[in-house]
Amino acid sequence: MPHRKLGRRSNHRRSLLRNLVTETLRHEGIRTTVPKAKAITGAVAHMVTLAKRGDLHARRQAAAYLWHEDVVHKLFDTLGPRYAERNGGYTRILRLGMRKGDAAEMCRIELV
Repeated sequence: MPHRKLGRRSNHRRSLLRNLVTETLRHEGIRTTVPKAKAITGAVAHMVTLAKRGDLHARRQAAAYLWHEDVVHKLFDTLGPRYAERNGGYTRILRLGMRKGDAAEMCRIELV
């Protein structure tokens, strides 16, 4: 499946996705547009899978992707053990309707 371009150049898109993944893990859910939420589901699942592994290499891989060290600690200390018995399906997308300004379809992506 090809990646979603989201109307941005590659470096801006990478920064946007890293920021969205970091904030989703920090707050365990964010409000965003549907295409952005669909674009980050795989990255969030990958971060949780790294946390489930729990070794030093996985921690360094997560720290290289996420913006903040406190989110890495939360990921490995609380979220990893929480999803230890779950095999995938870590996020859910709840559609919220259209945004008033530009009629973009909004949703809430949250950890299950």
